[in-house]
Amino acid sequence: MNEITIGLPGAEWAELADLADATGRTPEDVVREAVRAHLRAEREKVAEAAGRLAEQHAPLLRRLGE
Repeated sequence: MNEITIGLPGAEWAELADLADATGRTPEDVVREAVRAHLRAEREKVAEAAGRLAEQHAPLLRRLGE
C-alpha cells in the first residue's frame, strides 16, 4: 500500500475526527472513502467528456482511421 501525508487546518482536522468518531471509523478510513468517491466521480466526468468529444469529432476521427 502506498502512503501520502497531508496537512489539514485545525478546523478541518476536528471536523474529520468528529465525523470518524460519529460513524465508528478512523479518520484514515473516512479519507480513503472520500478519495475513492472523488476518483470515481472524476473518472465518470472524464468518460463523459471523452464521449462528447468523440461524438463531436466523429467525422474527423473516421477520416483519420482510414
